[in-house]
Amino acid sequence: MGFVSPCPRIRTSALRNPRFLLQRQAESVVVFLLKFGDKMAMEITQFLLSAQSPDANIRSEAEGNLRQFQEQNLPAFFLSLSVELSNDGKPPESRRLAGIVLKNSLDAKEAPRKEQLVQQWVAMDASVKLQIKDLLLRTLGSSVSEARHTSSQVIAKIASIEIPRKEWPELIAALLNNMTQQDRPATLKQATLETLGYVCEEISDQDLVQDEVNSILTAVVQGMNLAEHSPEVRLAATRALYNALDFAQTNFENEMERNYIMKVLCETTMSKEAEIRQAAFECLVSISSTYYDVLEPYMQTLFELTSNAVNRDEEAIALQAIEFWSSICDEEIELQEYETSENDDAPQNFNFIDKALSSLVPMLLETLLKQEEDQDQDDGVWNLSMAGGTCLGLVSKTVGDAVVPLVMPFVQENIQKADWRSREAATFAFGSILEGPTIDKLSPLVNAAMDFLLNAIKDQNSHVKDTTAWTISRIFELLHAPAGGFSVVSSANIQLVVGTLLESIKDAPNVAEKVCGAIYYLAQGYEDAGTNSSILFPYLPDMISSLLLTADRKDSNDSKLRASAYETLNEVVRCANLAEATHIIAQLLPVIMTRLGQTLELQIVSSDDREKQGDLQALLCGVLQVIIQKLSASDNTKPIILQAADQMMVLFLQVFACRSSTVHEEAMLAIGALAYGTGPEFGKYMPQFYVYLEMGLQNFEEYQVCAISVGVVGDICRALDDKVLPYCDGIMAHLLKDLSNGMLNRSVKPPIFSCFGDIALAIGDQFEKYLPYAIPMMQAASELCAQMDNYDEEMMDYGNQLRRGIFEAYSGILQGFKSSKADLMLPHAPHLLQFIEVVCKDSQREDGVTKAAVAVMGDLADALGPKMKILVKESCSFYAEFLGECLESGDDQLKETATWTQGMIGRVLVS
Repeated sequence: MGFVSPCPRIRTSALRNPRFLLQRQAESVVVFLLKFGDKMAMEITQFLLSAQSPDANIRSEAEGNLRQFQEQNLPAFFLSLSVELSNDGKPPESRRLAGIVLKNSLDAKEAPRKEQLVQQWVAMDASVKLQIKDLLLRTLGSSVSEARHTSSQVIAKIASIEIPRKEWPELIAALLNNMTQQDRPATLKQATLETLGYVCEEISDQDLVQDEVNSILTAVVQGMNLAEHSPEVRLAATRALYNALDFAQTNFENEMERNYIMKVLCETTMSKEAEIRQAAFECLVSISSTYYDVLEPYMQTLFELTSNAVNRDEEAIALQAIEFWSSICDEEIELQEYETSENDDAPQNFNFIDKALSSLVPMLLETLLKQEEDQDQDDGVWNLSMAGGTCLGLVSKTVGDAVVPLVMPFVQENIQKADWRSREAATFAFGSILEGPTIDKLSPLVNAAMDFLLNAIKDQNSHVKDTTAWTISRIFELLHAPAGGFSVVSSANIQLVVGTLLESIKDAPNVAEKVCGAIYYLAQGYEDAGTNSSILFPYLPDMISSLLLTADRKDSNDSKLRASAYETLNEVVRCANLAEATHIIAQLLPVIMTRLGQTLELQIVSSDDREKQGDLQALLCGVLQVIIQKLSASDNTKPIILQAADQMMVLFLQVFACRSSTVHEEAMLAIGALAYGTGPEFGKYMPQFYVYLEMGLQNFEEYQVCAISVGVVGDICRALDDKVLPYCDGIMAHLLKDLSNGMLNRSVKPPIFSCFGDIALAIGDQFEKYLPYAIPMMQAASELCAQMDNYDEEMMDYGNQLRRGIFEAYSGILQGFKSSKADLMLPHAPHLLQFIEVVCKDSQREDGVTKAAVAVMGDLADALGPKMKILVKESCSFYAEFLGECLESGDDQLKETATWTQGMIGRVLVS
């Protein structure tokens, strides 16, 4: 059995007396630091203690000293922190902070900063790094648990840098040596297992050879052994197994090894210690998704274990047991999507949920009765009832109609009981099965239940009201589609429906928030309903008034009620029939503008006041954006926007002056909509607005603001055409700087390329002066696309966005140059065609990329004409095959673009 073979023992004198040697090591490092000539290293303890002082002045001075030490002598700084962390004679407070600073000097959340820290470590002298790593490994044997724990984390951070570079080959062997030597203390084994877990969490399964994986699994699974180890060691081992599971693919393919792991893990779920049981169930949850295809032999045992945990164990363990079944549902829902796509390589669906249905559903229904008294007051609450209902919803999506006869008896039995828990559980169960079963199965039940639910929303118990409002919202979300021919709302009951909702929106904040959701989906259902939307029209004024009153409630900050009210208002406006509702929306416009103006007069005395002002301004800017978009959609209503544009723009510019990033985003989006709505008239606002546009384009830290600002540039280009030219030098300079900035989040870069296309389309041949800067960036990005990891889903998504952005840039430039300077693009045509060919051979490309690729092929042929003939002939087989694929697509827009492109290429070939 590969993974249980004991790893070779490493016998080194350095490990025989850890305490003595740790002291000797610290002494030698002190000598090293003195050689560095850095006195600050000797004062590190005091700096670290002072940095935690309650006195702000002392704290600030200490932080400055630490920063100065780090900047002046980074190797000595790192080494000093390692000595501090490793020295059992130092104060716990200074050791704790030393570890935290060291860890934070190796890793960061933001990718550019993380890369900077990685390079900083890589560039450090190898002998210094060796001493740091040696100190950290020895700290695993410290008598202080916090020092061991912190050292584990720092080792893992270094491992994440060095193991992929093959720079710390001895780490795994050194850790395993701690586990295989019998005389090692339990605390060292616990810290070692914790370290192995963290290392597995940080690195990729590609970074270790199979022998190392086998040895890690051996150490970890043996560490879970009840007879040989203390509870602390077994807990660390079980947690380490959780992080090592991704590495165990080969081991799970081997039946004997898999059986052994599953046997030990199942035994561990019955441990005496609750923490260990919870960790074991967490492993099972991970296995349920990672190794679904090999679970069949164990499912009966796993059902018994999870059922016992749900019915008899502590809540934390029961939650993990339910999560196991939720995870199985997720897997089978995904497998069903494979099956419907007629994919020949689809993995096998074992239908575990269907097979367990008759036992699983009753178990989940019982959990719904275990509510907490205050669960509706906290959005973040997660208890047995919530988990059971969520899992029941996933079961419903997985098996469809089959769940209904198992749930409805529970609903009917409990829905009218005197005990509020029974009524709430029955309503929750009903709401949970609304997605999955067919309309034919659900429609008679929902129609019969609607009047009952509209009455139950007035229940005396707040939990019942809350869940009833949520269930009504779900009904409108999933089963209210007048355009599709089915709705629970009709001319016969709409007055009762709307009247009940507008009365219930006055209830407690948590109930009112769910009612907002119901109104949101009620309005959304009529978006494409044509004449059917007329039945909602008479109620629009009352709905809008109620939502505005709800947003003004003194308790509206509770449960995000204010945000829910404004977001629902947006949806009511967006989905209204414009022909009917023009005057209602036109009357709403000055009301929202007045409210936005009032936020500028709020008294701001604290950062909390500033944040509340910013949140409210963002919501109001969001409403204005929707109103602008709605009224700009028709030539008949666009004059309303033109008339109010000056006043709106003044408000937006005043809002910008508040300097809140949230408001900046929403106001930017509203201005983008205004640019579209006002067209060439927007030019008069550019001198004042351009300052804020520049600020947005330079906002690297809040990259969402930067991304939205890039999008607004596109809106302005489409509105102003060549009148945007005076601002293009500055805009292009900022965009090129953004592309070159390693600190900017990569998600902003694809829209920048698209923006090049928008600018070129607006200013035509005037884009020529930017070509020497833009084209190399586009070509470099296209080469980056070719090198991306297709196994990384996140990178695949980013690659698709980047390709689309590059194609849109080329399309805009080609169309802009077409009339007079198309020849400027001739030298770049071979590279573009080659890029198109590479992209089109990628089966993972998204539909949007395909459409952009087809369009740019047509633009290339259209702009360059006969000069493309030789290039087209050389790529004949490729483009014919690609266009053939597009012409057979079920997407009408893609077929139309492909037909046009085929015509353009045909014209080139006969020229």
